[in-house]
Amino acid sequence: MGKITFLNPEFFWLFLLIPLAIAWLIYTRKEQTATLKISSIQGFKANDTFWVKLRPYLSVFRLLALSSMIVALARPRTVDVSNKTKTTKGIDIVMAIDVSGSMLAKDLKPNRMEALKRVAADFVGERPNDRIGLVVYASEAYTKTPVTSDKAVVLEAIKSIKYDNVLQDGTGIGMGLATAVNRLKDSKAKSKIIILLTDGVNNAGFIEPETAADIARQYGIKVYTIGIGTNGMAEFPYAIAPNGQFLFQRMKVEIDERLMKSIAKKTDGKYFRATSNSKLAEIYGEINKLETTEIEELKFYDYDEKFRPFVLLAGLLLLIEIGLRNTVYRSFI
Repeated sequence: MGKITFLNPEFFWLFLLIPLAIAWLIYTRKEQTATLKISSIQGFKANDTFWVKLRPYLSVFRLLALSSMIVALARPRTVDVSNKTKTTKGIDIVMAIDVSGSMLAKDLKPNRMEALKRVAADFVGERPNDRIGLVVYASEAYTKTPVTSDKAVVLEAIKSIKYDNVLQDGTGIGMGLATAVNRLKDSKAKSKIIILLTDGVNNAGFIEPETAADIARQYGIKVYTIGIGTNGMAEFPYAIAPNGQFLFQRMKVEIDERLMKSIAKKTDGKYFRATSNSKLAEIYGEINKLETTEIEELKFYDYDEKFRPFVLLAGLLLLIEIGLRNTVYRSFI
């Protein structure tokens, strides 16, 4: 049941008439019935029947009827509101994520890949009305999830990202970007976005990053580029021990920022540098604010009028009062 509201609450001011009506009834109560003056009532036997006791309450019936009419005039009703949102101008987004071995570096905690997965999942959760796809790349690239509105599928795909040697190690930025462009080139969305993340320099693949950026620009696709990695030295995996564990050593962090800035500028995007977990989260938060989706919210109101019971109660009380006054309490004097 919805909340009770009143369409015409101004009628409640009429309750100020109730005290006046009570005062008038008290003032004129002696004139309401016929009187007979006799010298003594000593010979009459007192017999207060039910009807005698009921007579003073006839005026109460009238006051209650008046009160019910006032409430009915105020139009009490319940309203149930249901909302329906409709995306009027949606955004298609593809996240192109570097999954090369260097993404296991520990300058972000617990490592770059795990830090990215957490932030990317949060980003997806904050885009309920957009379609999102996922591309992963190392020396080659493939589509892990096509552009879809099913966020559960995207989140599961992000959760399953790991370094597993399915792709030959290396960093093919051009391959990752070109694959992401291919997922968006036929999109009819108002805005088409690629979030391209890497932690190194382009050293693999047969498509040049600049060429892929030119293609993205031709299709009206905006590319936000992110370089992930601290400034200076970081612990990188360099070999696998006999027990299957990675061995780490400190190495210099190298990110081709010039290339990433060029790709972003060419496609009217923006370049970011994520040097820590918090900075990475801030970057995705800023992208989330830069790319907003226009939402149309439709509200449906279901009104259930509640004034009828008060009208019926007022009519019943008046009917009882008038009926009693003209039958049981009718006087011929």
